[in-house]
Amino acid sequence: MAVSNGVEAVLEFLRKNGLSEAESALREDIINNTDLGTFDYEKFFFPMVPPPPPVRVRSSELAAGDCSKSSSDEFVSIGSSTSRVSSAEFINPYGIRSASQTQNDSDSSSDRLSQFGTARDYHEFDMQNEPYWYNEKDEDYFMTPSFEGPDFFGCQSEDKFVMTAETENQHDDSLDRDYNNEKFQLEGNGAYMDKACLYNHSSVEDGNVTCSKAQDGGEIAEECQDPGIAADGEDATDDELLKYTQEDEYEVFDLRIIHRKNRTGFEENKELPIVLNTILAGRYYVTEYLGSAAFSRVVQAHDLQTGIDVCLKIIKNDKDFFDQSLDEIKLLKLVNKHDPADEHHILRLYDYFYHQEHLFIVTELLRANLYEFQKFNQESGGEAYFTLNRLQFITRQCLEALQYLHSLGIVHCDLKPENILIKSYKRCEIKVIDLGSSCFQTDNLCLYVQSRSYRAPEVMLGLQYDERIDIWSLGCILAELCSGEVLFPNDAVVMILARMIGMLGPIDLEMLVKGQETHKYFTKEYDIYYVNEETDQLEYIIPEESSLEQHLQVTDIMFIDFVRYLLRINPKGRPTARQALKHPWLSCVY
Repeated sequence: MAVSNGVEAVLEFLRKNGLSEAESALREDIINNTDLGTFDYEKFFFPMVPPPPPVRVRSSELAAGDCSKSSSDEFVSIGSSTSRVSSAEFINPYGIRSASQTQNDSDSSSDRLSQFGTARDYHEFDMQNEPYWYNEKDEDYFMTPSFEGPDFFGCQSEDKFVMTAETENQHDDSLDRDYNNEKFQLEGNGAYMDKACLYNHSSVEDGNVTCSKAQDGGEIAEECQDPGIAADGEDATDDELLKYTQEDEYEVFDLRIIHRKNRTGFEENKELPIVLNTILAGRYYVTEYLGSAAFSRVVQAHDLQTGIDVCLKIIKNDKDFFDQSLDEIKLLKLVNKHDPADEHHILRLYDYFYHQEHLFIVTELLRANLYEFQKFNQESGGEAYFTLNRLQFITRQCLEALQYLHSLGIVHCDLKPENILIKSYKRCEIKVIDLGSSCFQTDNLCLYVQSRSYRAPEVMLGLQYDERIDIWSLGCILAELCSGEVLFPNDAVVMILARMIGMLGPIDLEMLVKGQETHKYFTKEYDIYYVNEETDQLEYIIPEESSLEQHLQVTDIMFIDFVRYLLRINPKGRPTARQALKHPWLSCVY
């Protein structure tokens, strides 16, 4: 019997002073309370979650001796032919190896452990995720400690332990005693708890959810409810309300992964080879290569399930491109969802999936984009397609598409002739595509958006921007389609700013003062400048005066006024899509 020095001193004092009865009583009291001598009251009042239930192995299997290690497989799965223990006899859902086995195989497994984690790496393992947890009593996992074991406050073990049938009965008896202790604690007044505890137990048999909430008096209130009903009713519990609040804030993105059966490993090439007259993902028969962009390639394919021709956008195998394309899919799903009748001139999304290490986006098949078609029209020497009448049709559809996007809080951020596709040449119908650079107005807006020739001045100067940057881009597109020449050629940003000033007038002082990028192009006196790369000298730029009329080369006053309306340098004076649709030019009859 181990006794502390202080107690020994008291016993010695009683013995020396002839108080033998008091000494005997104290020794007897110490003996009776030995099991609680090292009791930690803090851990009693706040018990730790016990270790998971043990793996059960029949005693006959233990007598059979050690199983030989497989020469090829490092881990043995349930029901594997390489193990002499069947799945019914040996249940180890964690997939954790014993310490001795790990030591023996350390040489062969070290390389794998450097790349892939095991359950040993995750110390906070969730018991509810263990596939066999529901075979035990739910209450067992909220036990108060058992005082009869050698380490009743032991922490949850990382490795499961093996138990014979004989010791299993002892373990079950211990669980029953622990259950009674737990029941006793729950029937108390719960004064040791600072807050009411909330336990959620899932019932496997009936599929309902049982919510058990500890009340202030220590009682347990149970009720079985459909979570959907509870969330709308007055009796919804706190965690249910939290769950449905989170559902309003977050949503799940489901991405199908299509792969060949019984095939693992990486693809031979990082870039997916495109072969005509072959089938992709077991469904899409590739018929034509349409082109490529910065982070994707596009092919025409025949959908063998629906029987229609579609456009396959194959995203390049790069994480940044992948993430940006996921954003595009999310936005296309959103805009298509709110436009079931396809009335707002936005590209239709048909399908998306992951296949051969590439993300695929399947959309409706459209015709040439405005840039390509105008170039073809000019080079062919035929009759000009983009007359003022057709420009009016195209402009109205673009504004309706922008109005719709903006009503959803979306800014396109990359409107240009390449991202406006023709749906019908005869009817002059178009669709706006490529939401890969789009963002919500509530996002943390990026300074670098829009293609340079169609970039709004507020973006160039590093000012806050909104949906009106799309209106600026549309004005540039309209001027380009009318004249056949890019309004602001793809030059250095400072040269584009100088051309804007020469054609549309000076930039408001308020914009220059607030712009985060102003110092890159303007001096402290707000004179526009650039640094000569050859001489490394600062040189001032004198904007060359020109006019919108000179560039457009038309005499239609209403059309010129409309383009100038879209190209107002200060976004405060620039119209929204809704306001632009009311301009009288769009009502002119040609």
